[in-house]
Amino acid sequence: MLRPTPEKQSDRSSRFPNQRWQIYPEAERVLELAQSSHISPIVSQLLINRGVDTLEAFQAFLEPESPVLPSPIDEFPDLSLSVELLVQAIATNQKIAICGDYDADGMTSTALLLRSLRWLGAQVDYAIPSRMHEGYGINKRIVEEFKSEGFELIITVDNGISAYEAIARARELGLNIIVTDHHDIPQQLPPANAILNPKLIAESSPYRGVAGVGVAYILAISLAQKLGKLQGLVKPLLELFTLGTIADLAPLTGVNRRWVKRGLNQLPKSQLAGVQALIQVAGVSGDKKEKTLKPDDIGFRLGPRINAVGRIADPQIVIELLTTDDPGIALERAMQCEQINQQRQQLCQQIEQEAIAVVETLYKTSLPQDRVLVIVQPNWHHGVIGIVASRLLERYGVPVFIGTYEDEQHIRGSARGIPEFHVFAALEFAKDLLGKFGGHKAAGGFSLLASNLDALRSRLATFANQCLQPEHLKPLLKIDTQVSLDRIDLQLYQQLNALHPCGIDNPDPVFWTPNVQIVDQQIVGKYHVKVTLSPDGVTKIKAIAWRWRDYYPLPARVDIAYKLRENSWNGNTTVELELLGFRLPTQSQLLFSPTAPSSAKFAYKQRQYSCGFFPTSALLELRIKNPEGKVLAIQSGQSTGLLGTRRDDASVVDLSHPDFYPLVQAALSALNAAK
Repeated sequence: MLRPTPEKQSDRSSRFPNQRWQIYPEAERVLELAQSSHISPIVSQLLINRGVDTLEAFQAFLEPESPVLPSPIDEFPDLSLSVELLVQAIATNQKIAICGDYDADGMTSTALLLRSLRWLGAQVDYAIPSRMHEGYGINKRIVEEFKSEGFELIITVDNGISAYEAIARARELGLNIIVTDHHDIPQQLPPANAILNPKLIAESSPYRGVAGVGVAYILAISLAQKLGKLQGLVKPLLELFTLGTIADLAPLTGVNRRWVKRGLNQLPKSQLAGVQALIQVAGVSGDKKEKTLKPDDIGFRLGPRINAVGRIADPQIVIELLTTDDPGIALERAMQCEQINQQRQQLCQQIEQEAIAVVETLYKTSLPQDRVLVIVQPNWHHGVIGIVASRLLERYGVPVFIGTYEDEQHIRGSARGIPEFHVFAALEFAKDLLGKFGGHKAAGGFSLLASNLDALRSRLATFANQCLQPEHLKPLLKIDTQVSLDRIDLQLYQQLNALHPCGIDNPDPVFWTPNVQIVDQQIVGKYHVKVTLSPDGVTKIKAIAWRWRDYYPLPARVDIAYKLRENSWNGNTTVELELLGFRLPTQSQLLFSPTAPSSAKFAYKQRQYSCGFFPTSALLELRIKNPEGKVLAIQSGQSTGLLGTRRDDASVVDLSHPDFYPLVQAALSALNAAK
């Protein structure tokens, strides 16, 4: 039976992902490079999509240990000076201070340098500024406190490149200071003794993409080599490097790919008590057959538990976790991380819902004109608004600047950008309205006077309109290649292992399949949708769609975009899909042959219908009528129809919806049989 009160098409379209699909074209050299490298054509296409497009590049990518790396001393201009400053400080028993950051990159960097400097015999301690009261980066208070406590050398990790005033104060007080950072370079460099930042070295360097923990790792290893005390230090530092690099979403290219691959193999058998405790508490099993972890194990399990502490609690918990050798203390700190992460999840859900309500009420209509979302509310927890910014970006497809009031006069916030929008450049564009700010292309942080909020909103809209077109205002989904569902099996999944470890700049492969039938779907948990798909009505494959409750129920037939995931249950291993997007099938438009009008009657779901083809002034039209006189009219070549008793007040309906698609197919079958 046709629904008496169908949804309007505008209501249905709001339940489709707000996406733009970018599908890579099939490369000309796929087969040639596949045969030369002894890999499958699908893997060959995936590598070409990632800019790996020569036989030499294929070999270097597939065997990341094979290229000969240049010495870091030759790549980083101030690395030799940094090592000499530390050698002298250790030799003369100077007190060394580390100023870290409260995200996973900053905390793993801090722990890495603490472990290495203590191993090398240094007097060393650390401080991390308060996220809630001071914000990001070294500041004058910390510098002056270090001075008063007798420290003579400061090392910043994952911060400092934009802290001109604080570093100038350190030099004024007679302190030596080494800045290790990876954030974008400001117009004026700070007056440090030495600066280590991959943004200051050649873009072609394999070290160019290291995160803050990567810079700390290079410094620590170089120092240990200089002192001849490398034995026993590399493995624990490599594990901390791996945790921080993946958690900070650093690109998994160059040395990051090489070192992270090593680190993922080491982590399951880690000798670090804190890492083992964290793996145990988070329930991470990794790949038992390969005895390795995957980037997702860190990105979605271990990293968030570390990050949560820096967001809403005391970073000292994580520093102790990653530097202790006592299993009891490690387990206690890991359990604290678990509890804090649960609190963080609850805060995120609450603030996200409040933010959506504000946007829908106040800003949604202005987004197409402003092309950027600036949203500030009181009483939000500053530690989690960055996560909420990412979720709003995913939902609305525009750059997001989100903030909360520190008091009546001051606002502090976080920003997230889309590919065509450079966050740090936007903050520079509005720097006269801001207090402190920093970041890179994809994300940043900032503070400002509350009185400047309206001016900031206007300035950012001006910047966004300079670099964004209307077509950019949908989240971009990059799709590697088309695959038929009947080709998806364990063999294909295992072939994709050649790309691991996957992450930023080497993403998990994304495939698409057109015109797939959804034979079953249900909500699981609070927000997720589990579906069963079929390309032909016989073959079936399971899929999960995270946070898709808003799109439920999905249409009966869709084009789908997805990643592959392995599922092991009761000793059986299968491949499932993780859905990333869907759209109405490009092949679902109904095409009617221009034959003479015909009609038929048919039964569908124990009810009688009549149907027929009718010529109109434009196209041939199929009409289906139910016993109550309601008509569904569909013109040839369309994927929507009109439903009602009169054309002038009929509702537009989506023909792929499960209420209509089977009915239309039944009518077409009846008409074919009547010929």
